[in-house]
Amino acid sequence: MDLLSATDWLRHRPGYTYPLAVAFVGLTFILRLAASDYLSGFPFLSFVPAILLASFIGGAGPGIVAAMVAAFVVQQFFVEPHGAFWPVSVGQWVGLSTYLVNAAIIIGLMEMIIIAHGRQSRLRSELNSFNSRLEETVAERTAALRHEMEENAAAQAQVRQLQKMETIGQLTGGVAHDFNNMLAIIIGNLDLAQRRMTGHEDPRLLNSLQNARDGAQRAAVLTARLLAFSRQQPLAPEVIDVNKLVGGMSELLRRTLGEHIRIETVLAGGLWPSFADLSQLENAMLNLAVNARDAMPSGGHLTIETANTELDERYSRMHSEVEAGQYVMISITDTGTGMSPDVIDRAFDPFYTTKGPGKGTGLGLSQVYGYIKQSGGHIKIYSEIDRGTTVKIYLPRHVGRADARLAAGAQPIPQGSVNDTILVVEDDEHVRTMTAESLHELGYTVLQAAGGPDALLLLEENPDVDLIFTDIVMPQMSGRQLADAVQEKWPTIRILYTTGYTRNAIVHNGVLDHGVSLLAKPFSLEQLAHKIRELLNMPVRTGDEGP
Repeated sequence: MDLLSATDWLRHRPGYTYPLAVAFVGLTFILRLAASDYLSGFPFLSFVPAILLASFIGGAGPGIVAAMVAAFVVQQFFVEPHGAFWPVSVGQWVGLSTYLVNAAIIIGLMEMIIIAHGRQSRLRSELNSFNSRLEETVAERTAALRHEMEENAAAQAQVRQLQKMETIGQLTGGVAHDFNNMLAIIIGNLDLAQRRMTGHEDPRLLNSLQNARDGAQRAAVLTARLLAFSRQQPLAPEVIDVNKLVGGMSELLRRTLGEHIRIETVLAGGLWPSFADLSQLENAMLNLAVNARDAMPSGGHLTIETANTELDERYSRMHSEVEAGQYVMISITDTGTGMSPDVIDRAFDPFYTTKGPGKGTGLGLSQVYGYIKQSGGHIKIYSEIDRGTTVKIYLPRHVGRADARLAAGAQPIPQGSVNDTILVVEDDEHVRTMTAESLHELGYTVLQAAGGPDALLLLEENPDVDLIFTDIVMPQMSGRQLADAVQEKWPTIRILYTTGYTRNAIVHNGVLDHGVSLLAKPFSLEQLAHKIRELLNMPVRTGDEGP
């Protein structure tokens, strides 16, 4: 530290500097008197150090005071005649003037030095402050960049996961489509066999047929899960009051999960409506509840909560498949064993399960994931080992008017009439034959075509067809293209689609087009009978109304 910096504290205290200035002059006076035998002449020069010290510690003010007091002392005690207040000769005036000029120069220079020192101190302080702010800014920006890099890495991982899921989905969707065609043949023929039994057969035969049908239905559920995961199942969304749904499922969940699981529901007031497939949402919640039960083998607590929430742009950037906006949130929390981060990363992968052999297909969460994504929503798992798991489902908020939904009770299989003619259009010969036999069994008049062009030729010869039952995915002409051609020329003919899965022919973004009727493969004889009768009983639409 230099002398100027060391005396800054004194320089800012005038109550000390002015007395010190006078003291310096007094000390110089005493020393001058003591050394009078050795010093002669130039009395003013003896007091220059006092002026310099006074200016150094106090600046211009104390320096001027020291100069004036020194001039008075010299004039009184060291200039002849002693005691004279003013100089009495030209030489004395010249000496006094020279002294005052030199004192002014010394005081001015010292003042400039002090001002420069003050400016330097301020600049040094500002520089230190700037360096501190710069370091803080660099640290903040580094932390922000590190956070952005982490978000980027997380987003890239999400993209890779989505690409992997999309690839697996395309594969499973194609397999499910072909498998559904085979199951349609199996289930249809088993239904026909059961329907044609007279009652005099060996009871073991009836049991065998029923066991075969049950197995086929389980296989159909499996393919439905594959289609759900691949987001290729056709959905029939409606406006849903999620609070009513959760409240209505409480008793079902208690029966399903058992008495050792305590169920609690926390329903938000003023919950927004959502727009989704009701039956698929019920299946998803039941699936998650069953998984929660399996994670609590010794019993535990299951909490189902609903809430309005908003996913912002930042969350959307971290999860590239999520659109920012308002959502209805359903949270299912258990107090079970929890999941490790590695398990969470693979939880939605098809056929991945942590359950023992024979205790799970590994498609439960995959089905939930596919359904939620197909519905435009989001699903997230939060879990800690031995602390439990929370699965949050986010469904887009619905803004608009709710449509009423009519619930149909169980009804007997409706019979057909030979006066009703149905044209079956299917490129798979076995499926076409099975469907035609089923419709014959129900009492309808049936025509068959292997594709769209053949169907149009048959219609030219038989324009009195009442309904066309057509597959969607066919070579040369798709089911939708066939329907468009038929509606243009024969607008009174009803159209019923069937498919193992769709390629956006009648399903756009996983949602059925308005007014479109679909019977998904594989279907039973009972489902076929009800759907055909439902369409035939509907009033005929003209071409102006559109499908």
